[in-house]
Amino acid sequence: MKRRQFVGGLAAAAGLAACAKQESECTGEAGALETFEWSMVTSWPPAFPGLGTGAEKLAESITEASGGRLKIKVYAGGELVPAFEVFDAVSRGTVEMGHDASYYHKGKVEAAQFFATIPFGLTGTEMSAWMHHGGGIELWRELYEPHNLVPFMAGNTDTQMGGWFNKEINSIADLKGLKMRIPGMGGEVLRRAGGTPVTLPGSEIFTALQTGAIDATEWVGPWNDSAFGFHKAAQYYYYPGWHEPGPVLECIINKDAWNALPADLQTIVQIACDAATHNMTAEYNYHNAVSLQQLLQNPDIEVREFPKEVMHRFRQLSAELLDELAERDPAAAKIMASFDEFRRISTANQRIGVDAFLETRD
Repeated sequence: MKRRQFVGGLAAAAGLAACAKQESECTGEAGALETFEWSMVTSWPPAFPGLGTGAEKLAESITEASGGRLKIKVYAGGELVPAFEVFDAVSRGTVEMGHDASYYHKGKVEAAQFFATIPFGLTGTEMSAWMHHGGGIELWRELYEPHNLVPFMAGNTDTQMGGWFNKEINSIADLKGLKMRIPGMGGEVLRRAGGTPVTLPGSEIFTALQTGAIDATEWVGPWNDSAFGFHKAAQYYYYPGWHEPGPVLECIINKDAWNALPADLQTIVQIACDAATHNMTAEYNYHNAVSLQQLLQNPDIEVREFPKEVMHRFRQLSAELLDELAERDPAAAKIMASFDEFRRISTANQRIGVDAFLETRD
């Protein structure tokens, strides 16, 4: 049913685009259709596979589906604004649109992290379910309202890897003093476990890891990590990505710019963002499988599972951190109640469905 609705939405959008392109009698105002030219700033390196190209494809889809009535020019991180200042630029109206991850601006809106990913949270599939059918998007828009922003899901990399390390992690003691590039709540969990979290844009990670400025890094998964060449700078590749089980990428739009769009263009933007999420998740699942196979065959790389002791401690610290956040931030408490309720009921569904099936298939 969802697929039929999606196809129907695309057909409607295509019809609107055709009307716009031909300036036909569909509107009854031939030649009077208003056009818009927007700028989109991102947190990603230029043309970076998946993340950067995903933002570019989103802009292209909107431009084409609108028949050129809404044209969007994309800027990579640092080209127009710094990689971690997308939120502010769109909020102020410096640009109309941004593409990043909400945990990058936890210093401004701490509860926003729930709409990217939290440690031991929801997978990519579960995030889509909660967002679209469990009230997540409504809570997200309520949170961003004071910042003059309208958020949309616009990508998901699905469950990530635990990261690249220059030394073995056999116990909690091995984390003491460890300098690791890791954002969001995962970074604070590492700090409480004895490590030192470091925030770096993607373009700076390889050099920092290679020179020893950091001892470890997480980024995304086998596909993107291989593109950056992390396997040339670190030997140990750990899993699972406990800190980012289903990270959502966001498209944020300045509210004034959004309200200026006619209803048909707003619909096209919404459908394009939905398609971007679906396409990116599929793209990552395919390319991660291919890239991981190559890494597993590399004799210089050791792909390892985190020790149970370490994962247990990470879980404890994550729970403490989330409880503290809920206590001091009413908005976070409200979001967390909805998030946790769906996580609770979804866990049984995943175990009986996906997990059990994979065990049988293997």
